[in-house]
Amino acid sequence: MLGYSAGELIGLDHWLIYHPDYQETLRERAMARMRGEKGLPHQYEVRLLRKDRSSLNGEVSARAVTVKDEPGVQVWVRDLSKRKRLEEVQRRLATAVEQAEETIVITDPSGSIQYVNPAFEKITGYTKEEALGKNPSILKSGNHEEEFYRDLWNSITNGKVWKGRFVNRRKNGTLYSEDATISPVRNRTGKIVNFVAVKRDVTEELAVQQRLLQAQKMEAIGTLAGGIAHDFNNLLQVTLGYSELLLSEKSRDNSEYADLQKIHHAARSGAELVQGLLTFSSKVESKPMPLDINRQVKGVEELLRRTIPRMIDIRLELAKGLKRVNADPARIEQVIMNLAVNARDAMGESGSLSISTGNATLDAEYCRLRPEAKPGDYVLLSVSDTGHGMDKDTLVHIFEPFFTTKKVGRGTGLGLAMVYGIVQQHGGHITCCSEVGKGTTFKVYFPAIEIQTKQYIEDSDVTPAFGDETLLLVDDEELVIGLGIRVLGKAGYQVLSARNGKEALDLYKKERTQISLVILDWIMPEMGGKDCLHELLKINPRVKVLIASGYTTEEATKEPAELGAKGFVAKPFRVKQLLRDVRKTLDEN
Repeated sequence: MLGYSAGELIGLDHWLIYHPDYQETLRERAMARMRGEKGLPHQYEVRLLRKDRSSLNGEVSARAVTVKDEPGVQVWVRDLSKRKRLEEVQRRLATAVEQAEETIVITDPSGSIQYVNPAFEKITGYTKEEALGKNPSILKSGNHEEEFYRDLWNSITNGKVWKGRFVNRRKNGTLYSEDATISPVRNRTGKIVNFVAVKRDVTEELAVQQRLLQAQKMEAIGTLAGGIAHDFNNLLQVTLGYSELLLSEKSRDNSEYADLQKIHHAARSGAELVQGLLTFSSKVESKPMPLDINRQVKGVEELLRRTIPRMIDIRLELAKGLKRVNADPARIEQVIMNLAVNARDAMGESGSLSISTGNATLDAEYCRLRPEAKPGDYVLLSVSDTGHGMDKDTLVHIFEPFFTTKKVGRGTGLGLAMVYGIVQQHGGHITCCSEVGKGTTFKVYFPAIEIQTKQYIEDSDVTPAFGDETLLLVDDEELVIGLGIRVLGKAGYQVLSARNGKEALDLYKKERTQISLVILDWIMPEMGGKDCLHELLKINPRVKVLIASGYTTEEATKEPAELGAKGFVAKPFRVKQLLRDVRKTLDEN
């Protein structure tokens, strides 16, 4: 044990076999034992010292004896190194189990709980005392069929490892999801003596995945909506333009004037619908300015009190010292109105509508669970009602365009889609909490800013001007080309036309000395407006180009300007607006 050869220890000082830390204590005990003192321990652990001066764990058993009529001590020495190593392994295993974030449950073969770790207590809400002796069925949520549990039990009792996902119920009644692995534990004869379950709470993880999928779906829907809106804009452009031209040519007492007004009104309604789609997909222009949302709420309140049934109580809780946001006032009012109107429709003739504001900070932990949100300071706008509420399946779809729970003819399904688009456009975040029979609360977070003193002044209206210059109109829609020639020609301009970027370049090369301005559609097949603009500038760095597009976000208008375009006209354009933009661009140096 100590590395000495046979007989080598005989005659040596007995204390040499002990580690120096133990020699003094053991010498005192041996002397006391030989003096006949009582109450001394007979067995104790020590550190032993090998011949090579390395140490090991040992155990000593000692008793007083008489040797040749003199007092002595008889000692038994045992090597504990192996046992100590096993104890250390067991201690580390026990520590790992006790400190693990995963739930660990051990049952006997009948399913009675014999052990749970602290994570089980933390996640389920049941104490160890409450769980011991019980069956894991105390966590049943009712979300699984009996066949689910029957298959699980058949697997593990047949010696197989079961892996799957539970939806369980905590002691307080709330549901949670956990991924589990349940394994049988066998003794040396192969008999199953225990089952051990290792389970990981994945509730937050699933929530993050669901929100991420929802955000991706909304982004895809936004892209689709933006594409549809582009085509609608071209169709509406023709209807709006020609009806406006015809109205300008007829007197109000003409029998056809009223009919043309209806056509024009329907086209404008269609344009507003398209605007809603573009708002959802964040492809409309926003005019942000430092804004106090409290002021917008008060402005909307006056309109709400005139339009909402008197039996609905409107309550405002507006925070003092509210931070400012960089937002478009019209868009913010649109958000408040849409949410308030939805609340009204959910309540019918009576109920309570609450609108509140406040300062809020979203931390990293909150945003970790909501990928669409970013940490920082926000201004919170809350709109709550006491209406019929919504179930979880409905909540998943509420921000999608054309999704509505209202009766046919009561809504387009674009209200909340527009709200979502506006909030996204402003870099904000929106949540909805609702329960059937208990009402609904929307929370809208707009990024807070430092107060600025810059003044914002609207440009005054300018009377459209006419001219006699030659213009090149480029658009892939035949009907839009026809309308443009009619409108611009009537204003005195000479108009050349092309159906795509390549045609436009060929025509411009031939007639560049005559062409004063190019009106260029941004989205076209074969060669789009971006590439065409680039090539036009190569031909003539001083060329004047006016970009036409239905996408009017700051980014969409900024890119053409940075590339060299002189102006931007939003589609579907009004006749007067187009003429004004053309004249303004022509007159610029």
